[in-house]
Amino acid sequence: MGIVIYHNPACGTSRNTLAMIRQSGETPEVIEYLKSPPSRTTLGGLLEAMGLSPRELLRRKGTPYAELSLDNPDLTDDALIDAMMAHPVLINRPIVITPKGAKLCRPSEAVLDILPNPDIGPFTKEDGEVIIDEKGKRVD
Repeated sequence: MGIVIYHNPACGTSRNTLAMIRQSGETPEVIEYLKSPPSRTTLGGLLEAMGLSPRELLRRKGTPYAELSLDNPDLTDDALIDAMMAHPVLINRPIVITPKGAKLCRPSEAVLDILPNPDIGPFTKEDGEVIIDEKGKRVD
């Protein structure tokens, strides 16, 4: 099994996560989920693999979350998944699947916890934040 990333190239967190995967020596399968959204079955499997509820995967910022009243606590998991199926932008990202597990990688350095080779050398995010210093130590 290789590595899969559900990616949005317009998202800095997603770009940083993809860069860390590649810097680890892996060539992931990149799924631009806004162009090719996961099926309902696949999304359910991802939620289960990550141990998240649909509500925990909902993206609020820059989405129709508020206008769809998705903050309503009475909405069922099925209703929230229906909303994500109708509006894939509601699916938070990036989601990464590796042989070591599946994870919503927010912040992007969370990907290091599931990479087969997390020793990627120095890494600085696009915004200048140092994640791994020149000595190979993770900066907290």
